[in-house]
Amino acid sequence: MNLPNAITAARIAVAPLIALLPLTPSPTARLAAFVLYVTAAVTDYWDGHLARTRNLVTDLGRLLDPLADKALLVATLVPMYALQRGPLLDVSAGSTPSAGDLRFVTPLGAAGLPLWIVIVVLGRELFMTVFRQYAKRRGVVISAIGPAKWKTTFQSIWVGSAYAWFYALTLAEREAWVGRSPFYAFSLLNGIVGGLAMWGAVALTLYSLYLYLRRYGGLLRQPTAPLR
Repeated sequence: MNLPNAITAARIAVAPLIALLPLTPSPTARLAAFVLYVTAAVTDYWDGHLARTRNLVTDLGRLLDPLADKALLVATLVPMYALQRGPLLDVSAGSTPSAGDLRFVTPLGAAGLPLWIVIVVLGRELFMTVFRQYAKRRGVVISAIGPAKWKTTFQSIWVGSAYAWFYALTLAEREAWVGRSPFYAFSLLNGIVGGLAMWGAVALTLYSLYLYLRRYGGLLRQPTAPLR
């Protein structure tokens, strides 16, 4: 196993920790989850760049890399939904965070993570994974397009903001910083960035799916070759 593949395998190995640590109401555990997520997100780019520039692309790498991406996505969305579930915008919540409420704080109210967003994001990834394999069996390679790459960027900012918020609010509650001016300003800034990134990720998730179907949807109308 070469270095890029080892890095990818390590991302898969830490995915369960990234999923479980935010569920522990401890600043230390949630800081560790944030650090692990940022490391995984950075190495997601780095291992691919390393493989391409050093001619280390392998069949194993082609198998592990998308698996690592899907594992990391599930490992972050599940705890985020558990800790932030609620209406997309709760104007009755006010702008001061309360104990146990880990939704983003915005000037308009609390921004939650509704189930439909989780279904849209994970459903799109599942569909594209199956669709790529379907196209490959028909001799067509579906490469990543620009909006899909931007979708990943917005998704990383969204998840990073959420994990940073889990740590920051847990620490603020322990240290009695909630309601004080510096922390209140951070709450709003983080909530605005996280909320906008979430909307951007969802919009690009749907838009990139539309572009893929417009470009390659004809494959779905092709007759399936008979088994021999």
